[in-house]
Amino acid sequence: MKMSSKVSSGTLCSCLALLFLLFTFTYAARHDPASSSTVSHGHQNRSGLFYFILLLPGTMQGCVIRVQGDEFWHMTKVLRLNTNDRVQLFNGKGGLVEGCIQNIDRTGLDFVALSDLISMPPQNTQLHVFAGFGTLKGGRADWLVEKCTELGANSVTPLLTERSPSISENRVDRLERVILAASKQCQRLHEMVLKHPIEVDDLSHLIAQSKLSLVATAKAIPVHSALTSFEKETSGLVIIGPEGDFTEKELSMMMEAGATAVSLGPHRLRVETATIALLATVMLWSDKQQPSIDSPVQGV
Repeated sequence: MKMSSKVSSGTLCSCLALLFLLFTFTYAARHDPASSSTVSHGHQNRSGLFYFILLLPGTMQGCVIRVQGDEFWHMTKVLRLNTNDRVQLFNGKGGLVEGCIQNIDRTGLDFVALSDLISMPPQNTQLHVFAGFGTLKGGRADWLVEKCTELGANSVTPLLTERSPSISENRVDRLERVILAASKQCQRLHEMVLKHPIEVDDLSHLIAQSKLSLVATAKAIPVHSALTSFEKETSGLVIIGPEGDFTEKELSMMMEAGATAVSLGPHRLRVETATIALLATVMLWSDKQQPSIDSPVQGV
């Protein structure tokens, strides 16, 4: 992806500095003992979160949940958890329950809930990432999706363009596993959604419905300058092209639909680098703004 050489080199440095600060603040918040709630049980909570899709709202204290499959293997073979160790289960929809391991056998373990299900609403602006990463190789797509998960993107959609026309189903399955692992590692209660690939032409109606749609490309104004003309929205689109950038026709289509072209600096950035730099910048900008009363984009 090309970035305009006319933009000050300080722009990219600012973006990367903001990205570093975001990771620093996020790490500090997640490791602040005062920010984490625990249940007194006499045993140390040795683990993070474990995915369990069937957590239901309502009274769960005292309920026993059977954990099998990948989560059972990870808990017992990788983390070496034992009976009476305290763990947390989440459902990827904001639901969290704390409890401990009651019993372990060859096929699974029994988790007893020590609290009722806690339901947490999403805390960030709902940013939807569209990126042309279908042709990336060597784990670069994995890295892109992992970091989008950690930064708090609501969804990632593979964007099919003239220069990145496809993405394999095998890669989609792998990326789903990357998202789940990243969600557990960063203790994210709302799992990021990996959406089905869409053609770049199909972005027009989504852009038209959104008051915040940013397209990273060459020969555009710096992103921090562009953001000064926006108020905080409840949702927005972050759009990054493939290697070689969007074609002129694709860019014209998105601009006509209402998107704003932005630059990330004078240097050529890889697709994954541009994605994370733009997402982190918009996240930090959004955190500083007063919320708008407008409703989220429909259909995203």
